[in-house]
Amino acid sequence: MLDLTPRPERAILVGVAVKSDDPRLMEQSLDELAHLTETAGAVVVGVTSQRLERIVPATFIGSGKIQEVARLKDETQASTIILDTRLSGVQSRNLQELIGAKVIDRTQLILDIFASRAQTREGKLQVELALLRDQLPRLIGEALAGLSKQAGGIGTRGPGETKLEMDRRRIYTRISHLEKELDSVRKTRDQHRKRRHSSRVPIVALAGYTNSGKSTLLNRLTKSHVLSEDKLFATLDPTTRKIRLPSGRPAVLTDTVGFINNLPHTLVEAFKATFEEISESDLIIHVHDAANPFESLHTKVVTDLLKDIQAHEKPIIHAYNKIDLVTDLSERTAQRIVPFVNISATTGKGLDSLLELIGQSLVTMTQTVELYLPSNDPSLVYKLARDGKILKQEAGAHVIKCQVQISEEALQRWSQYIG
Repeated sequence: MLDLTPRPERAILVGVAVKSDDPRLMEQSLDELAHLTETAGAVVVGVTSQRLERIVPATFIGSGKIQEVARLKDETQASTIILDTRLSGVQSRNLQELIGAKVIDRTQLILDIFASRAQTREGKLQVELALLRDQLPRLIGEALAGLSKQAGGIGTRGPGETKLEMDRRRIYTRISHLEKELDSVRKTRDQHRKRRHSSRVPIVALAGYTNSGKSTLLNRLTKSHVLSEDKLFATLDPTTRKIRLPSGRPAVLTDTVGFINNLPHTLVEAFKATFEEISESDLIIHVHDAANPFESLHTKVVTDLLKDIQAHEKPIIHAYNKIDLVTDLSERTAQRIVPFVNISATTGKGLDSLLELIGQSLVTMTQTVELYLPSNDPSLVYKLARDGKILKQEAGAHVIKCQVQISEEALQRWSQYIG
């Protein structure tokens, strides 16, 4: 019987770095690029790399490396070349002509994975917006490169420029439409977030490098069944679930899209509403893959991205996951960032300690004060109970004395009743 199953793409990976860069970074990045390629459904049939004195403007890599990749392409029957960098439209076009195969870069690969992973309407809108923002400068670069190769004279430039303007206008129109739709999504999400804040249920956000085990941890802590796979970007859309802390206090746990090195700026911008779940949380759990040999590099990527989205000043707990796969745990523990806890989301080890640490962190974010409310307005007591936890209450002739555990932010609204 004829097998009609489509054959997976065969890809050659090309690592590139400037000679001044740390060689470990290129090794880690190429290893990650291979994982990304497999996640996208392609088969890696060849890997090569080049350390450059300087970038070649027209092709990024040198002519010798281009010839080597072309030979490797013929030997392995590869159909796709993936460069571990960001190419311009002109560079992609030139490389495709010289190598004789489709050429894409790291950004296009990540965008392709995001496009295949998006499930919800919001996720699909965000990915389309990122794709269009990435496509626009490439389109202009390719069009200008094409125009520069045309013969000069009357009638040679106009049609190309007209098509370019038409394509740009269509993309700008679609981008504007998507931004309006996502703005509506952002407002709805903001309303939900304000509702959660007004109920004084603390919001705890999971953040971490992609494939660090965030979704598995969410499932374990909340007894949920969110998609969890050993793949990069297995989930894109934020997922929120309720948890109950050891003290009995409820909290909301939110899982968000994983971070990755050189995450395209277009994705950071497009997923702004999603990342706001982290920046607007009360507490962040930074989930580390303790078994990954490049864990320290991943930590830096996450820390830098938290700064980019203005979330780095939030209280952070460092949860070092997958300790069931770590052999030198005692040595690694000495290098941990505090406050931390060693956990295994798969086996459940350390999760009780993590919940205790979450509870303690949330308590330290509040303070206990005495407020004196006028007894002729008993509704104030109910309003206070929404903003904090009333520990003790004494009714007098003119005032109601309340001992309350309350956050700094909420206390500002009740400052007139202190003492």
